[in-house]
Amino acid sequence: MPDIDQPAAEASDARSDYARTVRNDGRRQRIVKRGGGKRDVRDAYHTLLTLPWWLFALLTILFYVAVNAVFGWLYSLDPNSLVGARPGSYVDGFNFSVETLGTIGYGAISPHDGYANTLVAIEAFLNIAITALATGLIFARVSRPTARIRFASSALIGTYSGQRMLMFRMANERANHVLEAEVSVVLARYMITEDGYNINRLFEVRMVRNRSPLLALTWTALHLIDETSPFHNETAESLAASRAEMIVVFSGVDEAFAQRIYARHSYIASELVFDRRYADVVQPLPDGSWLIDYTDFDTLMPHVRR
Repeated sequence: MPDIDQPAAEASDARSDYARTVRNDGRRQRIVKRGGGKRDVRDAYHTLLTLPWWLFALLTILFYVAVNAVFGWLYSLDPNSLVGARPGSYVDGFNFSVETLGTIGYGAISPHDGYANTLVAIEAFLNIAITALATGLIFARVSRPTARIRFASSALIGTYSGQRMLMFRMANERANHVLEAEVSVVLARYMITEDGYNINRLFEVRMVRNRSPLLALTWTALHLIDETSPFHNETAESLAASRAEMIVVFSGVDEAFAQRIYARHSYIASELVFDRRYADVVQPLPDGSWLIDYTDFDTLMPHVRR
């Protein structure tokens, strides 16, 4: 077996990175917008679904504390509104609000007059709405299927089966199968038109096989570089000069959720490596099962000329 080369992250000496549309971790790049339309109230639901879990939990806690703080202040406005509470005590009003909002009802403090009973009725109704919204948001976040598709850190341009090919490797990091797997690829390049406009053009990258009925091990997607290919006669320098970015979108049906999942990745010019090949990561085991060694998933080896 030939000696293994350095990892893909070190395969190129010149790493001229530039802004990309899709980050290496598959998330969308941050986009700053100016002068657009006003945000709709429905955008709040989308924002709450896409927030990181730590930020979603923090906002939920802050909202819960804020609601109790407001009602605690309202209860304290009437010194005689609560039986068992110190007259005008904000702390007792806050604690009673927590009991009311959580339907705990210890019984140490209770409403005394119509003012307090009105606040209790409003807070009880608010509790129903808050519980319904929080339950729906948490369920939507937990039940939404996600993909754990791993992409090789570098895409390769080299000879495969006697033809010039572009290739990149994918694998499912979960211990299940992805059914009806499909991949679509475009090449984005900044170009200057004849009229002097600077535009970002998208070129379709047609794969030799863009669908697979089952993704169980790994999948190396191939693109034939011929006269119709957007990579025809391109070099690492020409791709970098046009700020080229190859955007990959993967989709398939997760057999556990029976729902479609999506993953995305991008390769910029500095991540397109010429005349190398991927190290082997799949091997059969004596018991008939298969082993995928992810420690060499991004490792590149010298191209073997036959």
